[in-house]
Formats: sequence, structure tokens, C-alpha cells
Amino acid sequence: MKAIQKSLRIPEDTVAEIEKIAEEAGKDFSTITKDLLSEAIRIRRCPGITFADGVSGRRARLAGTGIEVWEVIAAFLSVKRDYKRLKKSYHWLTDQQLRSALAYYSLFKEEIDEQIRRNETWTKEKVVEKYPFLSPEAK
Repeated sequence: MKAIQKSLRIPEDTVAEIEKIAEEAGKDFSTITKDLLSEAIRIRRCPGITFADGVSGRRARLAGTGIEVWEVIAAFLSVKRDYKRLKKSYHWLTDQQLRSALAYYSLFKEEIDEQIRRNETWTKEKVVEKYPFLSPEAK
């Protein structure tokens, strides 16, 4: 993506928070600021979506749940995009929560498709190789 340099004034307390986040993440101020702005825009475009750190980085989640957007979309695709079946699969979620996930997917399809693709590559053998403590023999 092409980057454009802009100048802006940021309150000192906000700069301090960004610097703290950057230090904790081992990233530079500019990278963290770009990431935070991108997330803020996505959250604004898709109310009900938030971001959280996971083992493979920050990912979109349904706010107030531990459910990642890719999980809902993978289920939606597995029921051939049948909203009633999706609703039945996630009966504890509200229509708004499900629609937030679907809206996010419509806007950021490539991101979610890539997460689904990566998750589909996991096999039992790959899990045990990466996380040997999960092996049945480890008990």
C-alpha cells in the first residue's frame, strides 16, 4: 500500500501511550500508530468489531466475546452462506454481532479468507509438532 506522509499534532498523553505500546511490541512509533489508526477506522466502519492479540498477531473479534471474525465466517461459508443456519450455529450471539462479522468480511474479505486458509492447514500432526505438550503421550 502506498504511504503518504502527513503531519499531525497528537496530545502528549496519547504519544506516551503509543510509545509504551510500541516498546512493549518491539515496534517503532510509526508502525504502531499506523496500526492503531487502521484498527480505529475498521472499528468505526464495523461497529461491534474489536481487535485482540492472538498467537498470530492482532485479529478482528466480535466485541464482548472471544470469537474471531474468521471463525464466524468459516462457519457461514460451511453452511453455504445460509444466515438461518449460521444463527442456529451461534444461537447465543445477537443478530447485530453476526451482522458485524458479515459486514467486516464484506469489507476485508482477503484478510479473513487468508486467516481461514491458514487455519485449514493445521493437522493433528502439525499441532503436536508445534505444541508437543498437546500430544496424548505428554500426559
